Amino acid sequence: MSRIGIFFLWLVHWLPLSAQAALGNVLGGLLYRFAGRRRRIGAINLQLCFPHWDQQRRDAVLRDHFRSAARAALEHGILWWSPVERVKRLVHFAGLEHFQPLSGQPVILLAPHFIGLDMGGVRFTASYAPIVSMYSRLKNPYFDRLMLHSRTRFGNSKMFSRHDGVRPLVREVRQGLPLYYLPDQDFGAKDAAFVPFFGVPAATVTALPRIARVAGARVVPCVTRQLPGGKGYVAQFYPAWDNFPSEDVEADTRRMNAFIEDRVREMPEQYFWLHKRFKTRPPGEPKLYP
Repeated sequence: MSRIGIFFLWLVHWLPLSAQAALGNVLGGLLYRFAGRRRRIGAINLQLCFPHWDQQRRDAVLRDHFRSAARAALEHGILWWSPVERVKRLVHFAGLEHFQPLSGQPVILLAPHFIGLDMGGVRFTASYAPIVSMYSRLKNPYFDRLMLHSRTRFGNSKMFSRHDGVRPLVREVRQGLPLYYLPDQDFGAKDAAFVPFFGVPAATVTALPRIARVAGARVVPCVTRQLPGGKGYVAQFYPAWDNFPSEDVEADTRRMNAFIEDRVREMPEQYFWLHKRFKTRPPGEPKLYP
C-alpha cells in the first residue's frame, strides 16, 4: 500500500461506520471486477472447497467476500488511529466466559483467517489483556510499521516475526500472555502435514498441538464476525477444547481444520479466499493454481 492509500484510510477513518461500510461495498465491487488474478485464486479455492455449489452461488460468495474484505480494510484505520473508546464500540465480545476462568494461565486463542481477525485481536488488547502473536513482515516498511502499531498500541502486547520461530511464543505463553494464533495458511511443507481442508489435502502447520503441549496451554477458539450494515464486529469465544493435544499430531491438526470448516460454512463470504491455501501439493500431485 502506498502512502497515498494510507492517507486515504486516515481520511476515511473519520467517517461513521455506516458510511465506511457503504464505501467498502463499492470499493469491493470494483476490486472484484478488476482484480482478476486474486479473483481467479478465490474462484479456484471455492471450487475446490464447495464443488457441490453451482457456479452462481460461488460467484456470489466471492463477490461478497471482496466487499467484506474491502470494508474491513477501510475499517483498519479505526484500529490505527482512533481512540480506544471507538475501538471498543467497533467490536463486541460474545462467549468471553469461555476465556475468563483461564485468564493468567497458558492459553492459545485460535484465530483463523477470517477478515475480522485483526479487529478481534486489537479489541481484546484494548480492554482485557495484552497478547503475544506472530506476524509476517510486509514488503512496504511504512505499512508494516502501521500494522505492528495497531496490534501493539494497547497494553504490552508482543509480536514476533515468523523468522523468530515458536520459542519466543512458548516462553510468553508460559508466563501467562494469551497467544493469538493464526495457523491456517500455506507456508510450505516444512513443519506441516497434508491434512484435509474441505476434503482437499492442504499443507497445514502442526504448531498448534506442539505449542499447546510444550507450553501446557489450553486452546480457546476466537472467531471474529463482521456484522452487516456498518454495525461492527463480534469476537466470539468458544469453549476450551478437551483432550487437546492428543498423542496424534496429525489428528489434532485435522481437528483444527474441521473446526475452521464449520465456521466457514456459517459465514463463507468472510473467510480469506484470496490466499493460495492449496499452493503446496503432496508429492506427485499437480499444481492447482495457474
